[in-house]
Amino acid sequence: MNIKIERINHLIMEEVSKILMLEVKDERFEFVTVTDCDTSNDLSYCKVYVTVLEQEKKEETLKALNNASSFIRGELAKRIEIRNIPELKFIYDESVFYGEKIDKIIDVINEE
Repeated sequence: MNIKIERINHLIMEEVSKILMLEVKDERFEFVTVTDCDTSNDLSYCKVYVTVLEQEKKEETLKALNNASSFIRGELAKRIEIRNIPELKFIYDESVFYGEKIDKIIDVINEE
């Protein structure tokens, strides 16, 4: 991945976090954490990886985030100076859950 895409990924991650925290008034987004971004090389699409504090509301929150993606994209256009703002797709980040599972397995092994 080139440096330009990495920089844009970092900018999008920061700004989406700020938008969710300060601009969006939906209470479902209060405990959403943006963990990573993956922008395509042509800057047309961006996968935004998120985690949710309450696992039971994961599907509902993802659906609401994807519905609000056009608003978030519009806010990004005001904050980031690039020619084309990528289309946003919110995806649940399974890596946090996977890491917790590995930690539990390691703890069990160490107890034995």
